[in-house]
Amino acid sequence: MKPNHTRNWTLLVLYFATITAANIVTAAVAPLALGPLLVPAGSFLIGATFILRDLVQNAVGRLKTYAAIGGALLLSALTSYLAGDTLWIVLASSATFVLSETADTEIYSRLKVPFALRVLYSGIVGGAVDSVVFVLIGLSPLFSGILPWEAVGYAILGQIVVKLGMQMLGAGLIAAVPAWNRSARA
Repeated sequence: MKPNHTRNWTLLVLYFATITAANIVTAAVAPLALGPLLVPAGSFLIGATFILRDLVQNAVGRLKTYAAIGGALLLSALTSYLAGDTLWIVLASSATFVLSETADTEIYSRLKVPFALRVLYSGIVGGAVDSVVFVLIGLSPLFSGILPWEAVGYAILGQIVVKLGMQMLGAGLIAAVPAWNRSARA
C-alpha cells in the first residue's frame, strides 16, 4: 500500500472507532457531574471526532469526507441502537451528527487560516451545534423528558466546555507538530 493510502485508511478507521466508542461510553457510563454541569462521558470522545474529521478531510478532500460522514452516521445510529439507547437518543444522535459534522466540514473548508486554527474554529462550532441539538432532542422535556428544563442549560454548557477543551488540546498538538502543519492543504 502507498503511504498516503495507508494514512487515509488509518484516519478513517480512527474516526469511525472514536464515534463508535463515544456512543458505547455514553450508553454505558452515567453522566459526570462537574459542579453544576452535566457531561455524558462520551463527550470527551465526541470532541476528538471533530479533530479526526478535519484530519480525514485534510487527507481525502471535502467530497470524500461527506461520504465518510454518511458511513459514520449509519455506524453511529446502529451503535446507539445496539447499545440500548431510546429511540429519541438514536434520533437525537443522528440529527446531531449530520448537523454538527456538516457545520464542522463547511467551516473548516472555508477558513483561510493556519491548519491548527481551522481545526479549532470549526470544532468549536461543530461542538456547540452537537451539544445544543443533542440535549434539546435527546434529553430535554421537548421530546424525551430525560432531563428537567432546569438541567438542560447545564447539560448543554457541560458538553460545550468539554468539547471546547478537546478542540483546544487537539489544535495545540497540531500547532506543536510542524510536519502536520506542512502537510495540511488549504
